[in-house]
Amino acid sequence: MESMFPLESPMKQLISFNKLLGYYEQQLKNKDASLAQRAKHILDAVAPYPELRDGFEDVAVLEKHSDIIALLLADVFPTVLTQNEIKAAAIPYCNVVFNQSKRFEQLVKDAGDNFSLEIRNMPDKMQYIVQCSVILNFFYGFNIDFKRPLFYDIPDKTGLMRHYRILYNADFMEITPTDKALKKFTQDDIDELLENFDDLEYWKTKFPPNSFVVKGFVIANMFDVTAEHSISEIKSTLIGNNKRGSENYMEDFENTFKSLFNNKDIQVGFSGYDQDSNRFLKIYGKGIASFILKDREDESCDTLLCESSKGKLFKEQNYFAVSNIKKYYEKSGHSQPYKNLYDQGFRSCILAPISDGDKLLGVLELVSPNQNDLNSINATKLVDVMPFIVSAVLRSIEEEKNLIDAVIQHECTTVHDSVYWKFQEEAKRFIAREAVGGQPSFKEIVFKDVFPLYGQIDIKDSSTERNLAIQRDLMIQLAEIRDILVEAFRLLQLPIYEELIFRVESNLDEIKETLHTNSEQAIFDFILEHVNPVLHHLKREDSRLEALILKYESSIDMGTESYYDHRRNYDESVTEINRRLAAVLDKKQEQAQAMFPHYFERYKTDGIEHNMYIGSAIAHEREFNSLYLSNLRLWQLQVMLEMENAYYGFKSQLPVKLDVASLMLVYSTPLSIRFRMDEKRFDVDGTYNARYEIIKKRIDKSYIKGTNERLTQKGKLAIVYSQKKDEREYLRYVRFLKSKGYFTNNIEIVELDGLQGVTGLKAIRAEILYRHEKTPEKTYTYKDLMQEISG
Repeated sequence: MESMFPLESPMKQLISFNKLLGYYEQQLKNKDASLAQRAKHILDAVAPYPELRDGFEDVAVLEKHSDIIALLLADVFPTVLTQNEIKAAAIPYCNVVFNQSKRFEQLVKDAGDNFSLEIRNMPDKMQYIVQCSVILNFFYGFNIDFKRPLFYDIPDKTGLMRHYRILYNADFMEITPTDKALKKFTQDDIDELLENFDDLEYWKTKFPPNSFVVKGFVIANMFDVTAEHSISEIKSTLIGNNKRGSENYMEDFENTFKSLFNNKDIQVGFSGYDQDSNRFLKIYGKGIASFILKDREDESCDTLLCESSKGKLFKEQNYFAVSNIKKYYEKSGHSQPYKNLYDQGFRSCILAPISDGDKLLGVLELVSPNQNDLNSINATKLVDVMPFIVSAVLRSIEEEKNLIDAVIQHECTTVHDSVYWKFQEEAKRFIAREAVGGQPSFKEIVFKDVFPLYGQIDIKDSSTERNLAIQRDLMIQLAEIRDILVEAFRLLQLPIYEELIFRVESNLDEIKETLHTNSEQAIFDFILEHVNPVLHHLKREDSRLEALILKYESSIDMGTESYYDHRRNYDESVTEINRRLAAVLDKKQEQAQAMFPHYFERYKTDGIEHNMYIGSAIAHEREFNSLYLSNLRLWQLQVMLEMENAYYGFKSQLPVKLDVASLMLVYSTPLSIRFRMDEKRFDVDGTYNARYEIIKKRIDKSYIKGTNERLTQKGKLAIVYSQKKDEREYLRYVRFLKSKGYFTNNIEIVELDGLQGVTGLKAIRAEILYRHEKTPEKTYTYKDLMQEISG
């Protein structure tokens, strides 16, 4: 005997027509003689077969009594509708159907001999729990929402998958409990079941297998929902990240469109659109094709589209449908877009704009080798799916941008906005190469013939000030250690403490005058290895010394494991100087970039350094003119003066009152810069250009020729150059800024001592005028400003 439920089930399922026969028994009393006579005819025909009333499990009985069952169900399955309705009698939640309508029979026949009817997404575990939910509703009277849409997926005779929604009519079902069934359920039982929906074993404790007998059958009405399903699948495919990354993503996507248009010959393609260059671009990805581009990577829209298609896609932002490509190919004299499509064997197409507002992002391409398959009428099917495609494209653009950023970040770290476009181009090439299975490498980025600008505002005597802070901290620490040891020797009279005091005082004497290069580390090691163990011992052994040692330890910085007071003040002062000056420079840079794009980078050291490069190679789509170089030079000069003024505006607030000095380097010879992949930074390219880097690194330590006077001085701005034309240009700027109250009349031109490998350098050194916030209408030299601040 072939059971309908080979798997475990809470229901013992019997096919029965008992409730339907009860209906006909009532009809025997109908006043309409013809209805009563028909009911008697049916009941008499069924009478010899009591199993049809009592119920049976063996599905073979359905075939055995098919004629009687057809008679019994004739009123439920009217012959006049059998060619139109998709309908069958069925056993719910399993794949047993019988007495199908002619249309349903034809659908299953067209699916092929190997097709097996099966409800979509009904796993064994789920089936058991759904049947328990039915029992809770229809027998115990609890309102459990167990309903979920049920579908049959049936391929048509062309092989396209079509989808049918199943609606059950359960009027002819009856449920009765066996002795295994629970007598009643409480609300606590229901709550527990709902909290453990995935726990099949727990459900079985409440609904043991075969604890109920279910007799009857359902009427399964089916409706073709292929179009709605296709739209849902397109939405799901486009939204799901995991789906879009799958191997067969494009194949599945195309199959969904085939179902939507009910045409197995349709192919789907995409092309991107770059607004800046007005070009269509190939989109890289497994299986993604562009039929209008054919085998090209990109193409101008003016070349690729005719006036009619451009008008539809760009101006109207509407579908461009061609039902007969051959006709327009010949009529247009073999022009685009018909030529590329015709050459590939396509005879009808729909080009649909993918737009975000009035901005075209790309084109969805539907093509078919058959004339009239695609046309302006069925193009309206896209109305429901285009919003999802637009959303997916917008997200893809964002994801591509993130991926490009990730590639650049991984390969190059952070990149300045002015040159980001060049890195984007290389990152796109990198991603495209990787998408087709290649072994991509990120090529070095080079900008040729650019003009460099360099400036620094440096903390004067920073090494001396740092050493002085270290020296003071070490002297305080050693003095406190000495006091503890002196007290320990007084109390304990151990000679070893006296010897240790001697060594501490020797270190103190050594650093009182001068802190040598190795002194700090030597004292640190001495304290760590010889002093700290003694202090730890004394703290444990003698309560009279514990408070003194704890006071000393509280003054020790955990990070440096040493006294850190003067150094903290120095470090905090340097950090604050760098922070504030960088903020001034960064804010001013926004204005400079708006004037003309150029590469900019700055570094925080003991002060702020910055590099700038300007030229046509960096400008991208803007035309470079030497005017912009002159403008940037004047801007840099002004900003250096503003940074000087900003510094002396907050100097009085610093823990350590440091001074700064400013320096600029003028270099008129264009050079090339290359992004060094190993160092993740730009550097000058080539041996000849390396001279510029040598000068940059050494000029701040340079001296006025024939003297011991350093070039950089407090209250003065030094502009280093080597060519007479640069001298004339910058003297012009200095005179202009002097007229605006930035400089005094103290402007000198000096020659510099030769640096290693570099000679012939000169400098303009101009005395700066400052403004004080208390008297902004007045200007001060550095000397006067210091007197004003101190006063």
